[in-house]
Amino acid sequence: MHDRHTRRFGLGTATCLVMGNIIGGGIFLLPASVAPFGTVSLVAFGVLTLGAVALALVFGRLAERHPDTGGPYVYAREAFGDFAGFLSAWSYWTMTWVSNAALAVAAVGYVHVLVPGHASAGTDLLVALAALWLPALANFAGTRYVGAVQLVSTVLKFVPLLFIAVVGLFFFDPHNLGPFHAGHGSALGGMSAAAALLLYSYVGVESAAMSAGEVRDPERNVGRATVLGTVGAAVVYLLGTVAVFGTVAHTKLVNSTAPFSDAVNAMFGGHWGGTLVAGAAVVSIIGALNGWTLMSAQSPYAAAKDGLFPAPFLIKRRGVPTFGVLAAGILASALTVVNYVLGTGGVFQILVLITTFSATVPYLLAAGAQVYFLLTGRRDQVRPARFARDLTLALAAFGFTFWLVAGAGYAAIYQGVLFLFAGILVYAWMAARRTARQTPTADAAGPEAARTDDQEPARLAG
Repeated sequence: MHDRHTRRFGLGTATCLVMGNIIGGGIFLLPASVAPFGTVSLVAFGVLTLGAVALALVFGRLAERHPDTGGPYVYAREAFGDFAGFLSAWSYWTMTWVSNAALAVAAVGYVHVLVPGHASAGTDLLVALAALWLPALANFAGTRYVGAVQLVSTVLKFVPLLFIAVVGLFFFDPHNLGPFHAGHGSALGGMSAAAALLLYSYVGVESAAMSAGEVRDPERNVGRATVLGTVGAAVVYLLGTVAVFGTVAHTKLVNSTAPFSDAVNAMFGGHWGGTLVAGAAVVSIIGALNGWTLMSAQSPYAAAKDGLFPAPFLIKRRGVPTFGVLAAGILASALTVVNYVLGTGGVFQILVLITTFSATVPYLLAAGAQVYFLLTGRRDQVRPARFARDLTLALAAFGFTFWLVAGAGYAAIYQGVLFLFAGILVYAWMAARRTARQTPTADAAGPEAARTDDQEPARLAG
């Protein structure tokens, strides 16, 4: 039922959802992370951007024919059946709540810059839990408030980052760039190594498709929001990285722990850049958590409608699957407590590695679903006039996602596959429950119905 707390996302809000989910806290360390490879990393970034845009366009095409909440899950199930759909939903759900815990922990470091002083594990834990549950409260309040928080937070982080990126170009000094290839081996090897660090910068391109059921006119707006949000994030990423490379000397940048702060200080002098960037980082992370909290509930909600996830995930209030938000919040909080109270950082790192692989499974299945629709001549799924263009985009998106899998590393793939296979038990349990519910119906129909079913193939063949 529609109420004042529920409002479907327009194009602007859906675009902010995509952009806000892509741009988290990692951008503030990104230039320093790839600086050791030289400016060849900028080439890698450009190539990755093209792959991300191709994936965004594929999600837009798929959403035209399947404008339903669940996005990648819906496409995988339609193309390959229940099991593939479940794997997509399970992987995506795992990725979201573990990633939320990692984002909350990252926010603590930036809060220390804003509020200097003696830190304790207890205080850090409270800050991390607040970072998790404040966005969750916005989600409980309804889609109207989710959209408002996402819009405001995206503007608050996009404007200062874009300001630094654009103004930095006026202070650009080519002598600061350093060598084109700073590492050992070939330039191509350096580009691949830099790409391995950059690959996950665009995770979140699916956000509008995942919430298609809450978007106004999804057949048109999901695709537009996906592309606009991805391009907007790319502008911030690319211009920001170029600006930092050109304003901070390469020898200093490779050892920097706050590259955007160093860039602000180099442009304007003083030491106030750290506070400015830390504030932008906190806003960026809270905005990302707001969007990802919604995403953590959408995929299991869509799967629960088809009986592939437990029924409580169907509980929805004010346009938001509230049980999914609650479950993800509790799991992310538990992981955060493990990180701070028990001090088992190894467990936390392993679970974060799992997310790097888990994020790729829904992408791979969605790109594969588009290829399947095209090659099987599913005219109800793909417009014939777009065949060549759509097939090229689908193959590019599949290749980009395959590169994501390869870039995750052996440890991430190993841990991720184990966790993915653990979901088979959940699928078996849900399949058994569906069968148990269907069996009494079949028994009640009696032997006459069974005989009719047995004779149906012969009648059709005749």
